[in-house]
Amino acid sequence: MKSKGKVRVAVIGCGVISELHLRCYAHNPHVKVVAVCDLLPERAKRAAEERAPGARWTTDAAEIFADPGVDAVSICTDHASHRPLACAALAAGKHVLCEKSLAVNAADLRRMLDAADAHPELVAAGVFQHRFEPLPRVLRALVEEGAFGRLLTATGSLYTLRDAEYFRRDAWRGTRKSEGGSVLINQSIHYFDLMLWIAGGAASARAYSANLGHEGLIETEDTIAVSLRLRDGGLGSFVATNAGIKQWKSALEFQGTAGGVEIRDDRLAWLSLADKAAEKRVRARIDRALSSGERLFAKGKAYYGPGHQAQIDDFIKAIRTGGRPFVTFADAAQSDAMVFAAYASAAR
Repeated sequence: MKSKGKVRVAVIGCGVISELHLRCYAHNPHVKVVAVCDLLPERAKRAAEERAPGARWTTDAAEIFADPGVDAVSICTDHASHRPLACAALAAGKHVLCEKSLAVNAADLRRMLDAADAHPELVAAGVFQHRFEPLPRVLRALVEEGAFGRLLTATGSLYTLRDAEYFRRDAWRGTRKSEGGSVLINQSIHYFDLMLWIAGGAASARAYSANLGHEGLIETEDTIAVSLRLRDGGLGSFVATNAGIKQWKSALEFQGTAGGVEIRDDRLAWLSLADKAAEKRVRARIDRALSSGERLFAKGKAYYGPGHQAQIDDFIKAIRTGGRPFVTFADAAQSDAMVFAAYASAAR
């Protein structure tokens, strides 16, 4: 379903990530933000005044869904509310861009996918903004082209710190009911998704999880180790913690029969191919990707990366042209499903 004129957008949830959505919408000439919504009236009012001049504010999402003057919504709320909000928005005929994670469990994820399938005329997109960045795109293309030969292993890690103040500030964090988990479904999900996406996806997951540094503070995991069977037969592993002392340390590595590559903190750390002429060409492609990534629009926290603008522009383009967004609900759900498979394994 194509949209004529400016796409009229409402942002639901006025927490930290909503500021980035509003900034990105402001940079798109085909968008008019017409409303913002939050359960806390002071937060909704502040978002309207500071980030969306001229937009109205409300504390009732149902009012947004009932408004024929709203074409699309960004859902920037806590994890547990994503499913009911997204399903209600789609039922009301609104296009939906939903932040990660789409859902807190496999059953809710299935309901969201069913809702999107029931409305093929609407755009339903899940936020995995790092897929839009030049470096991950180049790495995915290199794997698909066989630059590293047959992929043997994909490994990833994310080490960060989320302290007691962080969890106490929002009661939904660190709870099974409202967040669905902790470090895997929240802080590290983007790197987990990138590892899987670049490697071509996973068929199954096993995991161990533990609460080693936040006992008595949260009921979910602060540390996890996941083992994966990749779709092409290779093996994968991912480890993460939010109980260390490092603020943010990430790594992705891919090893194949013809070579491998390692990315640390979003920079090239190591590259080696058996064919040195091919290695030189691959290195040049990676260097170009890194250079172009640095020039992209980026706002907010550094670890959000520069991809939100590209994803929001892609979402709006899909609405205006009746096309398919780069990351549909179904695309985003593949990584979410592996998160839930890992949690189910760890629980056993």
